[in-house]
Amino acid sequence: MTVVPGQRMLWLSGTASINSGGRTLYPGDLRAQTWRTYRNLTRLLEAEGATWSDIVRTSCYLRDIERDYDEFNKVRNLFFRCMAIDPLPASTGIQVRLCRSDLLIEMEAFAVVKGPESRT
Repeated sequence: MTVVPGQRMLWLSGTASINSGGRTLYPGDLRAQTWRTYRNLTRLLEAEGATWSDIVRTSCYLRDIERDYDEFNKVRNLFFRCMAIDPLPASTGIQVRLCRSDLLIEMEAFAVVKGPESRT
């Protein structure tokens, strides 16, 4: 891994449509789960002093990629358009068996953030 002075790397993984108590939200509703996952990621970024402009790559894990990818991609494109992010970060869509049967999507995001290498 290359370390660049004045920058830190942030890896957010295993993020899904859950509430603060760890309960799955919006079972069976891909669009709502995707929006909630973006909300959760946004809050994690904010907690680290980062924004979506710092994201360089996302991985999107879908329970049924054949059924859900087109709808997911519509939400993804709208989300980044609303955040005024252009160009979009690199993204990979992967079909997987998720850890909970009621989750349809899980995401991870990789950011390169300007600022101190570690936060205190």
